[in-house]
Amino acid sequence: MSRGAWISGLALLGGVPLAAQGVMIAPHAVFMNHRTRSGQVTLVNPGSDPVEVSISIFYGYTFTDSAGQLSLKTVEQPDSTDPSAAGWLQAFPRRLTVGPGDRQTIRLLATPPPGLKDGEYWARIAFHAKAGQLPVAGVTDTARIKIGLNLEVRTIIGLVYRKGAVQSSVALSDARATMRGDSLEVRARLTRQGNAAYFGTVRGVIVDAKGKTQGGDFKVPITVYFATTPRWIAPVGLLPSGRYWVRLTIAAERDDLAPELLLRSGPVRDSVALVVP
Repeated sequence: MSRGAWISGLALLGGVPLAAQGVMIAPHAVFMNHRTRSGQVTLVNPGSDPVEVSISIFYGYTFTDSAGQLSLKTVEQPDSTDPSAAGWLQAFPRRLTVGPGDRQTIRLLATPPPGLKDGEYWARIAFHAKAGQLPVAGVTDTARIKIGLNLEVRTIIGLVYRKGAVQSSVALSDARATMRGDSLEVRARLTRQGNAAYFGTVRGVIVDAKGKTQGGDFKVPITVYFATTPRWIAPVGLLPSGRYWVRLTIAAERDDLAPELLLRSGPVRDSVALVVP
C-alpha cells in the first residue's frame, strides 16, 4: 500500500529547487512585457527518475501577517480592481514528464484584454511535481507489503507583466527596534508608491551615540506589492547597556535580479532609537 504526502514550497524570489523530486526551475521569477507578451520557464531533472509535472496559474501576492512573517495571499476570483494577469496567461504545455537528465521549456503566452491600462499585473505559477516513492522505515514486512510515501512537491514562483509607463518607490514609517537576547529585532511599515511592485533590499546597522558602528549589519531582499509590516531579525551579540541607533537604508537593488528588471528610485533612509537596558 502507499500513502500520499504533500510538500509545499513558496518561491518568492530565491533559488527554486524541487528538492524532493530533483527538478530545478529557472528563472525563479518571470518578467513579461506588453511588447513581446511571452516568457518561458525551464525545468531540469538532474535525477535518475522521471518526474511528472503539472502547471497552474493563479492570482496572488506576498504580504506580512501580524507577526511580521511573510505569507502568500491568493484571490480565487479577482475583481476589476485587482492587478491580476492570471486570467489571460497560458502555459504550454500544462502537463509533462521530465525524463532523467532532461530539460523542458515551458512557454508562457499572454493575451490581455483590449484597452488594458498601463501598469503592472501579477500572477503566480504553481508547479506540481510527482515522482518515485520513498520507503517508510520501521515497518515489519512479514506480509511482503511495501509501504511508502508518494511525494508531491508544489513550488510557486512569481510572474510580473508590465505595460507602458511603470514606476515604483517605497515609503518607510513606524520603524522600531528592540533587543531580543543577543538578536536585534526591527519592525517597520513599508508602503508601495507608484503603479508597480517595489523590488529592493533593506540594510541595517547599529551605531552608538558617537556614530561608531557596533555591528548588527543585516541585509534582506524585500518585495512590496501594497503595504507590509515585516520583522527583521539579526544576531548581533550582547551589547553594553546604553542608547544606540539603528540606521536603515532601502534601495532598489537586488542580488538575485538583473538590474534591467528593477524600477529605479532613490534610496530611503531612517534611523530608529535602540535602548539596551
